[in-house]
Amino acid sequence: MAPMPAPAVALAVLVLLSAVPGYFSDDLNTDAQALQALRSAVGKSALPSWNSSTPTCNWQGVTCENGRVTELRLPGAGLMGTLPSNVLGNLSALRTLSLRYNALTGPIPDDLSRLPELRAIYFQHNSFSGEVPASVFTLKNLVRLDLAGNKFSGEISPDFNKLNRLGTLFLDGNSFTGEIPKLDLPTLSQFNVSYNKLNGSIPKSLRKMPKDSFLGTGLCGGPLGLCPGETALTPAGSPEGQPAAGGGAADVGGSSGKKKKLSGGAIAGIAIGCVFGVLLLLALIFFLCRKRSSASTPATVEKGRDLQMAPVDIEPKGQNGSAAGNGAHAAAAAAAPAAAVAAAAAKTGGATGGSKKLIFFGPMAAAPPFDLEDLLRASAEVLGKGAFGTAYKAVMESGSAVAVKRLKDVDLPEPEFRERIAAIGAVQHELVVPLRAYYFSKDEKLLVYDYMSMGSLSALLHGNRASGRTPLDWETRSAIALAAARGVAHIHSTSPTASHGNIKSSNVLLTKNYEARVSDHGLPTLVGPSFSPTRVSGYRAPEVTDIRRVSQKADVYSFGVLLLELLTGKAPTHAVVNEEGLDLPRWVQSVVREEWTSEVFDQELLRYQNVEEEMVQLLQLAIDCSAQHPDRRPSMSEVAARIDEIRRSSLGDRPATESAGDGEEPSL
Repeated sequence: MAPMPAPAVALAVLVLLSAVPGYFSDDLNTDAQALQALRSAVGKSALPSWNSSTPTCNWQGVTCENGRVTELRLPGAGLMGTLPSNVLGNLSALRTLSLRYNALTGPIPDDLSRLPELRAIYFQHNSFSGEVPASVFTLKNLVRLDLAGNKFSGEISPDFNKLNRLGTLFLDGNSFTGEIPKLDLPTLSQFNVSYNKLNGSIPKSLRKMPKDSFLGTGLCGGPLGLCPGETALTPAGSPEGQPAAGGGAADVGGSSGKKKKLSGGAIAGIAIGCVFGVLLLLALIFFLCRKRSSASTPATVEKGRDLQMAPVDIEPKGQNGSAAGNGAHAAAAAAAPAAAVAAAAAKTGGATGGSKKLIFFGPMAAAPPFDLEDLLRASAEVLGKGAFGTAYKAVMESGSAVAVKRLKDVDLPEPEFRERIAAIGAVQHELVVPLRAYYFSKDEKLLVYDYMSMGSLSALLHGNRASGRTPLDWETRSAIALAAARGVAHIHSTSPTASHGNIKSSNVLLTKNYEARVSDHGLPTLVGPSFSPTRVSGYRAPEVTDIRRVSQKADVYSFGVLLLELLTGKAPTHAVVNEEGLDLPRWVQSVVREEWTSEVFDQELLRYQNVEEEMVQLLQLAIDCSAQHPDRRPSMSEVAARIDEIRRSSLGDRPATESAGDGEEPSL
């Protein structure tokens, strides 16, 4: 048989390929059609750039490679509704899918199984519901899966074991029930199931995870302590590290005869050791009792309880410790046990006698309204965990409330700590949350602040954006910006080198009248060299390499990012932690360069008429503040003056609020 000529072979190949359904449909046109279908379903008003006059690869949140859409990142884009079926599955080259911080509801569509290249899914902080679909477990290349802060239910499927490349699995803040299955994922390094309706023992393979990964559940074992009936010396070979059935001396031999019996000498040695241990324990108890009787009466501590640790939060819930990030992840604030703060101080000898006492600042130093013992007896509730420690709301027996921050990574000697904390406590201003008192011991450092019941600006901006939400209007946002700017400017005025060091929306707290107060100033000066600067990324100026040494111009950069956050409604990225997100200053500048300025602003702001000019002026100020070179940034006093001028023009030349006189009364 004579060979076919080359043209005939090529034609035959084309005919065969054309018979394969969808072969020629996997192109950019198909991707564009899928994106338009997605926009029609959940983002009609949220994605104005997705139109035929703009190339698909220039659409908001879309990244292309080799003529295909490979990344779709729409964090906080205002998407609402249920993801349609048979739409996302058409983006067959997709590697990253980020729809976090939107208002999406319903189940995850099954057609995700048609995305074999998908490596990262970021669906956190929506209202997805139902069970995790089987389609997710077919994604063999998946490395990161974040489903935190949704309404998923049912049991956690053992099919997660099929994702053998998974490195991050965040399921916290949902309604999962039952026990955690045995997960054998060799590359898993980040895991969180906090604040679910789980119970049972933490599997042995997950006990290396930190305590933060399991809070607010009915779980036990591993970092949460022993389960009921579990002993510290768990018999080898028991499943998941649990005690063998009927665990006792009789089980040493084992009824099956597979375990060897101990020799008489070994048993005698164990008995002698036990007697010696009991005598040593009795001597230690006697010594501690004598020591305690010579000290002042200690505060009552709830037996067997310790401080609870809330997970790191990219959606802060409270004050003085909420974080935007790692996983920083967050779930709802959890109630800590009564006397939680007491456990922190009491385990280091925090009695009220001697030097172990609260040191007050300002007017309260002369007549302290409470002492350490009052604080130790207070009931406590976790507000959040941030870069510098965990914050609690402590309610005294008198009914007054304070915020208590338990510092971490502070290893300064006491004289140096006292010197630095004195500089922080000396800042007393109506727009700065004052440091009221502190406690210092070798192992515990506690800071006491006024409690702000309305929480943080971050929670207000990025909380639930469902249909029942009251929009945050221009007047409120600009007033918050002005008060925060004046608060930071005052901190700068106290010394040529004074800085806040950690300006972000979770450190702008609100009174009942939505008046802003700057919190947590100066805390970077207290941490040691082991502190990781990546914990506070997103707002950090490009020139800052050591978070302990932040200049006033670096504060201005962070404040510029804060202004952009107020105007856009978008949270700045924590790229080091999540490996995805939005670089807010760069994104804003790119959009402004394309003259799409209206696309920058939060949809909640666009409904207010006759203030667009003032919004653009504040946007320009934010861009000036976030300039890459420090010398091009204005001072904080100049920033405050410009915001005041912008507000006067938008409010009919009415003087802007300068005083906190009508705000929330101090909680002390």
